[in-house]
Amino acid sequence: MDQCADIELVQRLKSGDATAYDTLFVRYYKLLCVTAFWLLQNEQEAKDIVQTFFLDIWDRKLYLQFNNDIKGYLHTAVRNRCLNHIKKQKTQLQQQTAFAFLQDDSCMAGPEQLPDYSGQLHQSLDTIAGQKRMAIQMIYLDGKRYQEAADEMGISINSFKSYLKKGMKLLRHAVNNKDR
Repeated sequence: MDQCADIELVQRLKSGDATAYDTLFVRYYKLLCVTAFWLLQNEQEAKDIVQTFFLDIWDRKLYLQFNNDIKGYLHTAVRNRCLNHIKKQKTQLQQQTAFAFLQDDSCMAGPEQLPDYSGQLHQSLDTIAGQKRMAIQMIYLDGKRYQEAADEMGISINSFKSYLKKGMKLLRHAVNNKDR
């Protein structure tokens, strides 16, 4: 890819030229898909991330951040999105595993010898009312992002974080009191 052509492409994008966006997509889509696939080892996820990135370029006007090195910017942005995706998957897997452990009664010892962690968790969660409980359920049980959960609740993200923090404090207190 020609560096001069990229500089011209950046100028056309910044002036709002939609055909420049099409050119950018055609020129870099396959290359970025290969980069994403190399990191994710999943063709469909790689394509999804790259397509979402191209939508964000236009919708969120990310092209205004472009300098002369479009290829480097695009490569780094897709790489970061892939690494964030991998991190999110890993976190979700850990949460699901931890929650499944709480619900699993078939551990090495018999169920009569194990404390009922799942029951304790749900009983303790039942003692928390309103938005604090909803915040905990959305994040830890439903696996939603903070912004997504805040939007569903119709509150700001800072208010959501406050409810979550207070709810977790109450939950810890309730669980610790049941252990005694």
